[in-house]
Amino acid sequence: MNLKIKVLYILLFITIQVSSQEKFHTSFTLPSNLKENANAVIRSNELIITINSVNDMTVYQKRIITVLNKEGNKNIDAYVHYDNNVKIKTLEVLIFNQLGANIKKIKKNDFKDVSAVDGGTLYSDSRVMYLEYTPITYPYTIEFVCEINTKNTAFIEPFMPVSDYFVSVENSSYTINFPTDLTIRTKEKNLEGLKITKETLQTKISYNVKNMEAKKPEAYSPSLVDIAPKVLVTSNKFALEGVQTEVEDWSGFGKWMYRDLIKETHDLPASTVAMIQNLVKDETNDIDKAKKIYQYVQDKTRYISVQVGIGGWKPFNASAVDKLGYGDCKALTNYTMSLLNAAGIQSNYTVVYAGDSQRSLEHDFAAMQGNHVILNIPQDNGDDIWLECTSQKLPFGFIGDFTDDRDVLVITPEGGKIKHTKKYQAQESSQLIKGTYTITENGLIEVSAIVNSKGIQYDNKYWLETETERDLDTYYKKRWNYINGITINSMRINNNKLANEFVEDVSFVAPNYAKTVGDRMLLTLNALNRNTDIPDRYRDRKLPLKIKRGFVDIDEVEIKLPTGFTIESSPEKVALDNKFGSYKAEIIVKDENTIVYKREFIVNDGEFPKEDYEAYREFYKEVNKQDNAKIALIKNQP
Repeated sequence: MNLKIKVLYILLFITIQVSSQEKFHTSFTLPSNLKENANAVIRSNELIITINSVNDMTVYQKRIITVLNKEGNKNIDAYVHYDNNVKIKTLEVLIFNQLGANIKKIKKNDFKDVSAVDGGTLYSDSRVMYLEYTPITYPYTIEFVCEINTKNTAFIEPFMPVSDYFVSVENSSYTINFPTDLTIRTKEKNLEGLKITKETLQTKISYNVKNMEAKKPEAYSPSLVDIAPKVLVTSNKFALEGVQTEVEDWSGFGKWMYRDLIKETHDLPASTVAMIQNLVKDETNDIDKAKKIYQYVQDKTRYISVQVGIGGWKPFNASAVDKLGYGDCKALTNYTMSLLNAAGIQSNYTVVYAGDSQRSLEHDFAAMQGNHVILNIPQDNGDDIWLECTSQKLPFGFIGDFTDDRDVLVITPEGGKIKHTKKYQAQESSQLIKGTYTITENGLIEVSAIVNSKGIQYDNKYWLETETERDLDTYYKKRWNYINGITINSMRINNNKLANEFVEDVSFVAPNYAKTVGDRMLLTLNALNRNTDIPDRYRDRKLPLKIKRGFVDIDEVEIKLPTGFTIESSPEKVALDNKFGSYKAEIIVKDENTIVYKREFIVNDGEFPKEDYEAYREFYKEVNKQDNAKIALIKNQP
């Protein structure tokens, strides 16, 4: 059989396969533009939400996704959470090869069924079923079908066609059906430029989108959650954990949460109340009392993780946490709130989107939002205190980049309020280096430095306090990896939680730091804080520039020159200043054997158009260049 006939047979076989199965099951029907930059392609995603009543909702999903390579496996998302209020009616997977032939069928009983909790028994009914599948070849296609019924109607899944980079969408549809006595509110975001259709009827709302090409991530850009297309959906009447309510705005939402989910959980034993009151009896103000109580919680409790969407939003009773000594974010926050209340200190349960993305709650769309809970202690001057109650290490009133600078929902007895958490300004997120180093005649460097970090720079380092000496040694060698052959002589760490300062006292030596050529020696001045980061280059930048957090670095290092050498040439004083920040560096001659190197590098946070990205990159390139500036020394002639 010649090659031409073989090709005809193959094409005929593919045609038969496609005609007998859905076109989405074979990768041969995949549009070429959807393969570009894609690890996986959502061929079809059908999500149908039917609200039968205020406390009865069915969610049906049929998703067909073609996985093009190993990286695309993470986008299968073949899992479902369930608990006492969520029942799985249908769960199955069909797997197809490249030609569209069904090669495997996986039923509900074949899914892995595990606890959604990492330890403890507070939420033993919270579970997740997920698919564990190892493909033999690529591409392959998975058809995932799931139907659940739930008594909770507070969470209505939004229409979000794509939730990851390197994933394209061929077809995605969303339908919500609801009775006439419910009002469904929606909020559309980032739908511009999409091939989208929408239908709004009295008891039905639907969206459909086609042919969304995959996006590639770009450094220093907004988080995907802020730029991805989505439609938020909520009902004016809903049920959660057996409690029904009707709300229209954040004030009413907060009243409901406090009254029906939080208020009755502050059931501390009388003995614990008496103990707390005795603990703080010698403190003269509420902040000092709160600090003692926060430390008590850190010493007594540990955090257990409950996956997002599981465990409900009703916190576990304070009495249970008091007895067991552990809980998730809701339980530990509520427990801390109860203890503060026992000491007569007002605090407020607060819902937040946690994570590095700085995602805010939608301030104009009252609905179940957020993935984490923290505690708010209001202050008359408006400079509220925020407490992360799941950490045994964070200082009082320090939240770091996990929950900083974003809109959150503060729950009070009078109602819900949207507030903004602490924003760490560039000047607050500082790193100050005071150091000395000596260069010997053979180029060896001996360094002693004290590094003082605050703000977000504190957040980046406080965890070092509990590292082993071996791990610290590895950390510092990696931190100064531009210096070869480092031997760490000493490492002393002081985590000053009262001042939110992290102080490192480190000394090390390294051979051949300065390069000798004949009678001359070349010495790179910046040994302790050299910028090695140059933002990636993009020929066709698509996304805006976002600098999430600013910082300031100030270095002052005294340098002892090798005996018998004098300065032949040195860099000029440098001063750069633009909208992204500033950079200054200079050398001060102290005496014939000593110079002082001073450096200041400031980066401002902010959002800028994509056209500014190249200028930002050039700024970092120039900083990198100046941080590698060298001084030339020449050996004195006898």
